[in-house]
Amino acid sequence: MYIGCHLSASKGYLAMGKQAIELGANTFAFFTRNPRGGSAKEIDEKDVEAFLKLAKENNFGKLVAHAPYTMNACAEKENIRQFAIEMLKDDIRRMEYTPNNYYNFHPGSHVGQGAEKGIEMIAEVLNMVLKPEQTTTVLLETMAGKGSEVGRNFEEIKAIIDKVELKDKLGVCLDTCHIWDGGYDIVNKLDEVIAEFDRVIGLDRLKAIHLNDSMNDIDTHKDRHEKIGQGHLGIDAITRIINHPALKDKPFILETPNDEAGYAKEIALLKSLSN
Repeated sequence: MYIGCHLSASKGYLAMGKQAIELGANTFAFFTRNPRGGSAKEIDEKDVEAFLKLAKENNFGKLVAHAPYTMNACAEKENIRQFAIEMLKDDIRRMEYTPNNYYNFHPGSHVGQGAEKGIEMIAEVLNMVLKPEQTTTVLLETMAGKGSEVGRNFEEIKAIIDKVELKDKLGVCLDTCHIWDGGYDIVNKLDEVIAEFDRVIGLDRLKAIHLNDSMNDIDTHKDRHEKIGQGHLGIDAITRIINHPALKDKPFILETPNDEAGYAKEIALLKSLSN
């Protein structure tokens, strides 16, 4: 089982790797820059080299980097969209220091332009920034459908992928809280939801899981993460998710409201529940 959580990138890759091991993790997520945007810290190549050695020695799974929340590839305001383009270009370039990993982002909010227009704009940006030579797979995250979010269902994610030229550089990160809040019953109908994902998008696109319980009931479109087993999904559903044949070999990233001790406890719990 590959399991980890979000770590602070401020001290560098090696520090994140060591922290992950201390927490009992064998992968992790990190923001490529401040979650609210801004400039990114310079990459220390010696630090990266030491981390890659540590990751290999400890059989780490794929890393799942996360773009800032402020990045909006379908923003109505051109300056905000241009900021997203430049951020994506820079982050994908930086990801190549740790090759063959994942870069996840929230597709964006169409802000009243309509989902169809938003989908078109997101795909247009991806066609600008994806390069044939990159080893990084860019992941579109499934969203809860809050406000004008794009990616509120599998069909919207698929519509973006269909419009992108370098489809082999794209994957999907499935967030358990988001899809539950978005109306997919992964508590009572997990097999059916996974089958629908396969029918609409294709399981070959599913690369990573954001593993979160939810503070809200199904189909509320609110996106409020809860600690594992303490929300509306519950521990039995979480156990089925981490052991499902289509999911169990993917990296699971916790985004639950926790401190380090809480994450260590959840990681140990999930390991104990893993078949």
